[in-house]
Amino acid sequence: MLRLLRTIRLGLKNLLLHKLRSLLTMLGIVFGVFSVIAMLAIGEGASRQAQRQVLELGATNIIVISQKPAEGSKSNNAQTQVLQYGILRDDFRRIKQTVNTIVDATPIREFSQPARYMHRNMDVRLVGCTPNYFSVNHLKMDAGRFISHRDQEDTANVCVIGHEVAETLFPGEEPRGKSIRIGNVFYSIVGMTSHRTASAAIGGSMSGQDFDKDVYIPLDTLQSRIGDEVMIITAGSRSSEKVELSQITFRVADAKDVVPTANVIRETLARYHADSNDVDLVVPMELLKQAEQLKVIFNVVLGAIALISLVVGGIGIMNIMLATVTERTREIGIRRALGAKRGDITEQFLTETSVLAGTGGLLGVSLGLLTPVAFSAIRWLAKTAIMDSSVQSSSKMFQMFDGLEPVVAWWTLAVAFGISVFIGILSGIYPALAAAKLDPIEALRHE
Repeated sequence: MLRLLRTIRLGLKNLLLHKLRSLLTMLGIVFGVFSVIAMLAIGEGASRQAQRQVLELGATNIIVISQKPAEGSKSNNAQTQVLQYGILRDDFRRIKQTVNTIVDATPIREFSQPARYMHRNMDVRLVGCTPNYFSVNHLKMDAGRFISHRDQEDTANVCVIGHEVAETLFPGEEPRGKSIRIGNVFYSIVGMTSHRTASAAIGGSMSGQDFDKDVYIPLDTLQSRIGDEVMIITAGSRSSEKVELSQITFRVADAKDVVPTANVIRETLARYHADSNDVDLVVPMELLKQAEQLKVIFNVVLGAIALISLVVGGIGIMNIMLATVTERTREIGIRRALGAKRGDITEQFLTETSVLAGTGGLLGVSLGLLTPVAFSAIRWLAKTAIMDSSVQSSSKMFQMFDGLEPVVAWWTLAVAFGISVFIGILSGIYPALAAAKLDPIEALRHE
């Protein structure tokens, strides 16, 4: 042990003789370790964000979505240009009555509409839903109440508005008790939901949802006041879409029933929608398994990319140690003449490379722990100096970036440090062997 400590002390002394050179050599390892930890932390954060969004859909839920076909079937009257597609109320009743593993079902109808209060207006997502939509989507109330079963039975003209709708249409005012106009119908506001971060799109079926721009009304009220057909006006053209239900969320009691129930629902829908291809099925549990598999692949790819930095740092160590062997040839000859063996020379140079790589690894780990702080600083810089507010609110990519939080896993610290030391030792083997093989007589003659 004393001999090892003496060797380490000698290695440190030799490295400190050339402080700047040792520091520059060490930087390759420092940034290599930092990049490994940072990459894996960002990958872990992105994976947890994706899994959290999937879990928000419910691990025991099965979601059926109306999907607009590329070329929809028109109605018999070509002049009306009515595109009819999606889930039918008959589908809802058929599945709910025949699949006995389903314990709850939440149908909704949604589309964009302009909402107006006095001289203020904004485009909102009008959602016709049932009372249990509140719990299924984990909404919270800021004030008032959500839609009730009594509202549904009475087809009442009441609504619940999202956080941004309240701030836009009623700045500095109390919205409850007031009415907003959507289309030609006025709806009395009975509550406002709290702010909720917009969800990102999942797969190719579910689009992202900004709950803060929602207006909720009873589903029966929507069918009674507006109907299934909605007019769509674009530049120079006008068309209509007829959709009975936009989405149904089915819930089963046990997670083991999710996949069998999803297969039954899929087969049932295929029987009645085989030609139109206008419905799709999203199973959060299947998406969660895919997210976990992607996490492993993502970590492997990011880790491999970051390891390149460590390899470059190792090459730098090898280069410097080879130069050091040349500079210290006479020293090696003197040590050999005084009785040092080849193993002693090899041990000395390997100790120096280990100290160099180990110190760089510790500094890299210290920087890696600051990854969340560095990421927050970059995000703040992007929000304040690069992107304006309009881009931030409209860009789904920025919304995902804004909600991403890197997670530094403890195992990544140990792995990154261990690999840095291993690469340092590996890089020092050849220079150490080259130093040990020097002929003592020739080394003593070296100037």
